[in-house]
Amino acid sequence: MTVLVTGARGFLGGAVVRALLERGYAVRTFQRGRSELDGVDERRGSVADRGAVDAAMDGVDAVVHLAAKVSFHGRPSEFDDVNITGSANVVSAARAAGVERFVFVSTPSVAHAGDSLVGVGAGRADPDRARGDYARTKAVAELAALAADSAAMPIVAVRPHIVWGPGDTQLVARVVDRAKAGRLPLLGHGAALIDTTYVDNAADAIVAALRRVPDVHGEAFVVSNGEPRPVGDLLADICTAAGAPAPTLRVPAALARAAGGVVERVWRVRPGTDEPPMTRFLAEQLSTAHWFDQRRTREALAWRPRVSLDQGIERLAAYYAR
Repeated sequence: MTVLVTGARGFLGGAVVRALLERGYAVRTFQRGRSELDGVDERRGSVADRGAVDAAMDGVDAVVHLAAKVSFHGRPSEFDDVNITGSANVVSAARAAGVERFVFVSTPSVAHAGDSLVGVGAGRADPDRARGDYARTKAVAELAALAADSAAMPIVAVRPHIVWGPGDTQLVARVVDRAKAGRLPLLGHGAALIDTTYVDNAADAIVAALRRVPDVHGEAFVVSNGEPRPVGDLLADICTAAGAPAPTLRVPAALARAAGGVVERVWRVRPGTDEPPMTRFLAEQLSTAHWFDQRRTREALAWRPRVSLDQGIERLAAYYAR
């Protein structure tokens, strides 16, 4: 079976490609730049370019769609072009090419309205209540993808929750950099329980979904390690593994949310070169509980995480030691 992986240049995309290759799949990648991955048939282009998508889709049997604009800031039109139009292009091209299986990689934020999520299931994506343009556009795209589900091309949505691991330039690198600069606060008491997903577990779950999609299509599944931990403890573990000081500065959650709103308004007028230091969405994520009931996911996908949270931290420490 030949699998097309979009967004293979990303942290999770690369892990998915490696997991597929280890299991004997033939892999074609599609992304804007070089993936730097061995053993793949690489194609380059944007998912917003329907012609490039059609060319990449020719001759593949299955699709894992990861390509997305993931950011806390940016023009709404940029998110629309990649996350909505681009996803629609991939789904439509896959159907026209006779693709037999489709996995849409989404995010739990499509069903997060800012309140605590405690032991809940996947929930329906809701663009109207989603927080920020990334979550909004991913919600629209997920709903459209699942609406295209059929017996001829079964589709599932997989929502990995806060993916991290060695080599992560998003969550881990930013946590470590800000901790070293003394700019990593704890919001409130740092006691909100959150669950995360070690990168190898997320990749395994996506491959499992590809295998199981004919039997469980039309559904969305949240994927996590299933090990909720206080956010303050998790940040401290990551910092310790990387040789950075654990956060000690505490900021009231309400103040952080208000400050995030101000930063967002300033960023729209004078955007910085990196992600904004705080947004309302980020403040909510760091100060509210969000962990999920994994029973349906594990049963439907016949999958369980093979790397525990503590084992992941040990691997992270070994990575930074090298």
